[in-house]
Amino acid sequence: ERPRGAAGVAWAPRTEGTMDRNAQEIAVLGGGCFWCTEGCFLQVPGVTKVVSGYSGGHVDNPTYKQVCTGETGHAEVVQVTFDPAKVSYRDLVDLFWYMHDPTTLNRQGHDVGTQYRSAIFTNSDAQKKDAEESLTAHQKEFGNGIVTEIKPLKKFYPAEDYHQDFANKNPNQGYVCAVVLPKVEKFKHKLAEIKAKSVK
Repeated sequence: ERPRGAAGVAWAPRTEGTMDRNAQEIAVLGGGCFWCTEGCFLQVPGVTKVVSGYSGGHVDNPTYKQVCTGETGHAEVVQVTFDPAKVSYRDLVDLFWYMHDPTTLNRQGHDVGTQYRSAIFTNSDAQKKDAEESLTAHQKEFGNGIVTEIKPLKKFYPAEDYHQDFANKNPNQGYVCAVVLPKVEKFKHKLAEIKAKSVK
């Protein structure tokens, strides 16, 4: 059993000899504006790639403009590719709660609409179980009830190229300065706190 911190995150790599070290897994989660969640997940050891996109709706190949109307049913999400030898799916979900406010329905801060809803789209029964157990475990940390939806992933649509790695490419953009960077910095401090506790 790997040592775990306050969020359930294990920082010591697994050592099972049978593990395929080249194996990569995928998680799809939505926590409001994908520029924010992308920036946060890029800080997590073991995450190898993050792609901003859309899931959960009924329109094929939606555009950002369409999703912003709130009429496609899609949420802004990130597709997180990770190395399970370094970080587990459960670890990622445990950290997800610190990236956004999962108690506000269809909004994050001043961003309002179903496209900003808190959502976890699972690829398997195992992911569904991990997500549900993580939600239950973290519920006590919030004064209000968590409203995050947990649903099977049907389709992930990558967002337009200009959305990818947006904060790093546009550090002086207004929303990035006012919202994204402060949120990422807050998350980085939380990560450091969790890591410090896990190695004691």
